[in-house]
Amino acid sequence: VQLQASGGGLVQPGGSRSLSCAVSGLPTPYYAIGWFRQAPGKEREWVGCYSSIDGSSFLADSVKGRFTISRDSAKNTVTLPMNSLKPDDTATYYCAVVTRRTEGCSPSADEYVYWGQGTQVTVSS
Repeated sequence: VQLQASGGGLVQPGGSRSLSCAVSGLPTPYYAIGWFRQAPGKEREWVGCYSSIDGSSFLADSVKGRFTISRDSAKNTVTLPMNSLKPDDTATYYCAVVTRRTEGCSPSADEYVYWGQGTQVTVSS
């Protein structure tokens, strides 16, 4: 199983950026994708997650209303469009995946088995 997170970069406060997580090698179409981030000196933080079983997605309160999660079936990617970015959003963003048999997804990093390499997002003027 491989995950490739991409789309990071430098963006000004108030700007937008969209991250993508490409997944390959899963033995089943039923899985959950989690997005996490970690800033220097801080603990890893859950950002949101997506379930391929029922298409549901959930977002952390800190990003709700500014970030969304969606799936591009043609590209087999899960995207994280981010709007109204703040300096506090600066972090390395990771996507992770776990196969599931039930609907929904978890905010716990411990549940996810495979992790991507991370992509850096820097929000600064």
